[in-house]
Amino acid sequence: MKNPNKNKTPKFIAISEQVIDKIISGELLPGDKVPSENELIHTFGVSNTTARKSLQEIESRGYAQRIKGKGTFVLNKTGDYHLVRTLGSIDATRRGFDESLKVEGFEPKTIVLEKTVLDHGVSAEISGKNYIIEGPVLKVHQLRYADDMLLKDETKYISLKFCPKINRLSTELSYFKVYEDKYKLKISDIKQTLSAIILPPEDVENNFDLDYPLPVFVLDSVVISGKANVLELEKSLYRGDKYKFAIIAHPEYKG
Repeated sequence: MKNPNKNKTPKFIAISEQVIDKIISGELLPGDKVPSENELIHTFGVSNTTARKSLQEIESRGYAQRIKGKGTFVLNKTGDYHLVRTLGSIDATRRGFDESLKVEGFEPKTIVLEKTVLDHGVSAEISGKNYIIEGPVLKVHQLRYADDMLLKDETKYISLKFCPKINRLSTELSYFKVYEDKYKLKISDIKQTLSAIILPPEDVENNFDLDYPLPVFVLDSVVISGKANVLELEKSLYRGDKYKFAIIAHPEYKG
């Protein structure tokens, strides 16, 4: 008599294959969190041992990595290491640049070009509206790397009125988390505009050090607390040959 279980795929393999299929199809993107052990238990009705082995299988096959105390995240397996960033995502902004790279399997590095306090205010036009931060303002200009490749030229302006002494903190942290955790500020809105330019190699403001014209995304953003308190203005240049941007839309359903 044939054993009906002889060629049956183990449950943890079947579960891991379903998750890997979502990664390959793009439903789960690099940096996204894969379902947790408890979520797998609830979804598939399996034991914690089976759920744990499923996550270990996904990790062992190189599709994700576990970060202690945070979860298991999809790794970037694309050959050209394109990074996908989502506009309008509070979670992505909260996670910050360094942590986003780490969960994708990269080693982040930061070089600070300027960190100074400006007595006067600054302003920027975002989405057709002018936003102002009154002085004093912390200006931070830094270069953000992944595995020794410069990906982002970032300049931030932060209100010292709402975030006193923030200039004493490391620039490598997620400022968004600091606004929420240290200063207990509720973020009510993030507005962003995305444009594209070609950056000539001879441009004095070109920090990418390439000998050919580089397509660059220019992201202007403002972080707002309450009704109209401008906490942060940012202008960043992203390597256009290494980044893709996604957009979150939440249309209202009216039945």
